Amino acid sequence: MAANIPNLAQRKFQETEGEREARDAAGFPDVEQSLPRHIGSRFNIPFLDNITSFFGNKNVLAQEVDVKEDVVWLLDNTAYRPVLSDPGGCPPWEAEFVAAYFTRDGGKDVSGWVAEIADRLALGQQGDNRAEEEATIMERLIPFVNTIQPARFVNVRFPNGEIQKLGPGGRNAISSDIVGTMGDHHNGATLEVTAIPPEVAPHGSMLMHFAEPQGWTVVSDIDDSIKITMTMSPIGILRSTFVSTPTPITGMPELYKHINSLLSPSWFYLSASPYNLYTFLRPFLHQYYPKGTVILRDASWMDLSGFLESLTQGTEDYKASRMDKIHNWLPQRKILCVGDSTQSDPEAYGDMYRKHPGWVKAIFIRKVVAVKEMQKTDKNDPARFEKAFKDVPKDVWKLFEDPSELYAAVGSLKTL
Repeated sequence: MAANIPNLAQRKFQETEGEREARDAAGFPDVEQSLPRHIGSRFNIPFLDNITSFFGNKNVLAQEVDVKEDVVWLLDNTAYRPVLSDPGGCPPWEAEFVAAYFTRDGGKDVSGWVAEIADRLALGQQGDNRAEEEATIMERLIPFVNTIQPARFVNVRFPNGEIQKLGPGGRNAISSDIVGTMGDHHNGATLEVTAIPPEVAPHGSMLMHFAEPQGWTVVSDIDDSIKITMTMSPIGILRSTFVSTPTPITGMPELYKHINSLLSPSWFYLSASPYNLYTFLRPFLHQYYPKGTVILRDASWMDLSGFLESLTQGTEDYKASRMDKIHNWLPQRKILCVGDSTQSDPEAYGDMYRKHPGWVKAIFIRKVVAVKEMQKTDKNDPARFEKAFKDVPKDVWKLFEDPSELYAAVGSLKTL
């Protein structure tokens, strides 16, 4: 995951014609130009750490995290059994462990940027409690300005006492390790994996979910599929991210609870949001939806302007590449994909159906209506969906506006 870091040039290259037209119509480039791009600096990173970070996880000069100086985010994951050439074998569990490293209290004074965002959202003009909302902006902005800390590794402890080294992190201060032989666990089990010492991970332990080769898996988008984000509007994204209380799409928590009880799936939440939002999105997902692995885009560390680009450029290629990884982990599972019409979910899910025959069993796309930015595009045109789902049987993909429309379709999946 950490080795596949799309920068600005890559996102621009991956941008589809539809994304470019929608971004231009909604004024994304103008808003992005008004936001600070390099709000963090590599000059704040110790010289040796900065240079040796080029070696990634082969960096022999990397240091163990120091609770007085460093902070680690341990990202939830899903353990799987690798596919063997011997169909009768039962391989041990393994999982990808991802961690992100920061300097403790290493962020800048963000008051100027807070005021800039508040002005952009016209908070004072709308009679809002500006002081309270600026405090919310400041809290949510911190992950974008914290200085990353490459060339660090962390030891973690499993419930059985086993200790595993993770890292070190590379240029983006994110480490990715494939770890195996984690003991005997049943399908659907969840373990807590704790940093050593625990205080170095202020957002808590990593949750590891176990998924056997057979069964159902849900791959769900987040923004405007299960959470109100207003991804078609740059101002809407800024407001929903930095000011508003995160709010689920009406009816989606109940639908996912029903899916969970009926199919007992493993869960992946796949979003083009950058990893800066992990500590914002994870509590929201835990509050309203079944727990699972959150896969976000490591595209805008110390870069606020890149946040909007991450959500709206090259999302089809990005999501397809991450679903390829999920397929490598769980190729025999039955996949239910859930997304919406604002971005490239139909195209990405259609790509996966054609690329991995028999893997994707159902696709649900929320048709986002009553949004003025959508009316300027062809994103809800029938021809768009017919093209995206070319060669995908009609009984596999379904459009909906209200989640209540899906209960019968979910019930039919039980027999597959």
